[in-house]
Amino acid sequence: MTDAPQAHPADAVSDDFHVFDTTLRDGAQREGINLTVADKLTIARHLDEFGVGFIEGGWPGANPRDTEFFERARAEIDFRHAQLVAFGATRKAGVRVEDDPQVAALLDSRAPVITLVAKSHTGHVELALRTTPEENLAMVRDTVAHLRAHGRRVFLDCEHFFDGYALDAAYAKAVVRTASEAGADVVVLCDTNGGMLPAQVTAVVRTVLADTGARLGIHAQDDTGCAVANTLAAVDAGATHVQCTANGYGERVGNSNLFPVVAALELKYGRPVLPEGKLAETTRISHAIAEVVNLTPSTHQPYVGVSAFAHKAGLHASAIKVDPDLYQHIDPAQVGNTMRMLVSDMAGRASIELKGKELGVDLGGNRELIGRVVERVKERELAGYTYEAADASFELLLREELQRVEGGHPRRYFTVESWRAIVEDRPDGTHANEATVKLWAKGERIVTTAEGNGPVNALDRALRVGLERIYPQLAHMELVDYKVRILEGALGTGSITRVLVSTSDGRGEWSTVGVAENVIAASWQALDDAYAYGLLRAAVVRRGMPGQDCGAALTAEMSKRSLTLSPTITPPASSAAFQVRPQSERRISALPSKPTRSAP
Repeated sequence: MTDAPQAHPADAVSDDFHVFDTTLRDGAQREGINLTVADKLTIARHLDEFGVGFIEGGWPGANPRDTEFFERARAEIDFRHAQLVAFGATRKAGVRVEDDPQVAALLDSRAPVITLVAKSHTGHVELALRTTPEENLAMVRDTVAHLRAHGRRVFLDCEHFFDGYALDAAYAKAVVRTASEAGADVVVLCDTNGGMLPAQVTAVVRTVLADTGARLGIHAQDDTGCAVANTLAAVDAGATHVQCTANGYGERVGNSNLFPVVAALELKYGRPVLPEGKLAETTRISHAIAEVVNLTPSTHQPYVGVSAFAHKAGLHASAIKVDPDLYQHIDPAQVGNTMRMLVSDMAGRASIELKGKELGVDLGGNRELIGRVVERVKERELAGYTYEAADASFELLLREELQRVEGGHPRRYFTVESWRAIVEDRPDGTHANEATVKLWAKGERIVTTAEGNGPVNALDRALRVGLERIYPQLAHMELVDYKVRILEGALGTGSITRVLVSTSDGRGEWSTVGVAENVIAASWQALDDAYAYGLLRAAVVRRGMPGQDCGAALTAEMSKRSLTLSPTITPPASSAAFQVRPQSERRISALPSKPTRSAP
């Protein structure tokens, strides 16, 4: 006898219906996922917090990592909702169950629940196991009974069940009946190759349930894109146990996705399968697990994707302004998500007004202002800008137009006089990337020079160095993502380039956009917006000379020298710079003593 397994968690939901998660075992088979023991422990905590009933942790004895996981999980995790499940196979053909080391390893894991995988397809029995159908049934019977005698709850996965059923339905059902009669609490019908469709699943599950009387579960792969639908079809036919993985991770194209399945069961079927209040954690848990496995969350994933409740067309926005339910199947808050309005050349007045509210800018139904914003967005998107993925740039545009309508000039934290970037290719293979930025902030002219591991990085450093002394909040900001796209309709080196930049201050991220004939100028626009928005986000008071903004300060200073400038200056085509140096000018250098090797 082995040590007593973990006790049933006190806060577990009813046993009438099982939500069984296999992210740590089947989900980990996805290409690109390689979980450490620490990763698995973290994911197990997230899943238990979410409220699933069962967490399949892996195959103890098959590899040292899974064996260590079960040892550490017992000691380090106090499961509140879930029971830990060990996965393994039935005894080997011709071996007594008491003598099979992998069956002993299942007991040694001290998991309270054990899932056995068994063959239910005669072709696999004969070709893969190289045994007889009769011996396979004995392997199922002996292993289930042995584990039950040691106080373990047993679930049996019938591998390749649906394909086996199509080949020999009587034998496939015999495996189900044998497992149930030997003491398996649930027999899971597995669509291992993922080739089934919902109507087929419903018919098979209904027949097997009627013919065997066993409690049935479903395990669906997503090779036809129907894993979630097949899972729900099995529930419709009487299955009371669903096996899923977080975000649909799994071998090939993946498994049935835990989050849409649970949301559908709770919200569409009215079946409470999670502890009360846990459904609202769906989006957070989904993204937290994606972070652990180091995969970017799918933006278009049902229920939890950032685009799941995003609306673009003006017709949709007009209706949503009246009643959000007109174009949403649920309230996003039910799954912890939010509605988003996308701003594009398809946007109408309602889209702009709703987007303003989302960003905290009340347009007050001002038709003139909304009309100006709509026209400006359409004009700029025609030039290549996109505001769907650049909310920060759109908010800056929106506030700029708001200030104009109110009778003033847009107030800026800083105004750029000029900038230039130089790339020097040296004989020893190194590259010197140097940038100079001349700008005005709080009535002071600042000239900064910096080097970087590329021209854009050099510009970023020069801008940051020039502004950090005046705006120390910039010290907490960093560029976290940078994307370049050559726009359609332009060819070769003369193409129009769009750059999207994501910036973080440690509390959140925002995205900005720039468009120009070259990647450096487009990058500069996106950086300019990124820092301006970061200062706005930090609630920095914008001011220039007393009573003026930065653009006015620059104009006033230049007018003293008979120079005329626009309050908002665009980067000049050449590297020629102003030579006027008022007393308020500061020159700052951030050049290293030795050249650095540049990134491509």
